[in-house]
Amino acid sequence: MATPLSAARFLAALRAEGVKVVEVGNWRTHNRNHVGRWGPVHGVMIHHTVTKGTAATVRICRDGYSGLPGPLCHGVIAKDGTVHLVGYGRANHAGSGDDDVLAAVIAERNLPADNEANTDGNARFYGFECENLGDGKDPWPAAQVDAIVRASAALIRAHGWGKAGNTSVIGHSEWQPGKVDPRGPGIGMNDIRRRVAARLKSPPNRLLDTDGDAPARSYVVQPGDTLTEIAATHGTTAPDLARLNALTDPDHIEAGQILELG
Repeated sequence: MATPLSAARFLAALRAEGVKVVEVGNWRTHNRNHVGRWGPVHGVMIHHTVTKGTAATVRICRDGYSGLPGPLCHGVIAKDGTVHLVGYGRANHAGSGDDDVLAAVIAERNLPADNEANTDGNARFYGFECENLGDGKDPWPAAQVDAIVRASAALIRAHGWGKAGNTSVIGHSEWQPGKVDPRGPGIGMNDIRRRVAARLKSPPNRLLDTDGDAPARSYVVQPGDTLTEIAATHGTTAPDLARLNALTDPDHIEAGQILELG
């Protein structure tokens, strides 16, 4: 349970986890806050779109359609693993779901079967729509699944969730009776939760490949970071980092800035 991150912190958390992000228009202020509350938030919900083609999928998720205004999520996860940010705040993604499931998410315990729809999920979950036909045949590329894991881990880490074993990420099918998403070969929420839990054991800048063992040599600056602290954490020196990144003023780094570590 938490106050939603600011849009800036949301973006910084995704980038710190190695998520490739595309910002779509006025996503930071595009929301449904005028019709209902946004927060407190308790977790992350994963969906599939039943659409084909990234451009069309992003447009639908941003604008919505007749009877369901957009945004339909906070981010669209494309087949190539890119996350397109389309809205921030209340979004039409979760709908009503089971209060017993929500209680389990908050307590970070195993989820019960969802059998009723009596609780507003749009106020309580971050939502990611994933480009997939949802027919049980359309594949989920490794890059897309990895982006789901990274995006979920980023928000769970930012809020300090996941400490009781459950990683606070659920599928739409686990929230609302009758829903089946995310569905298809190469996707499973138990596997997503296992992989998120594994990521949370490493610092956010330790970017892992799909096997979970290959560190990347870059770092996304977080609010309050100093070059000296970053260097000490990564076994180098501030002057070396300044030279490597062509920093004219080593005392001036900004949150969200990507530093090469060598």
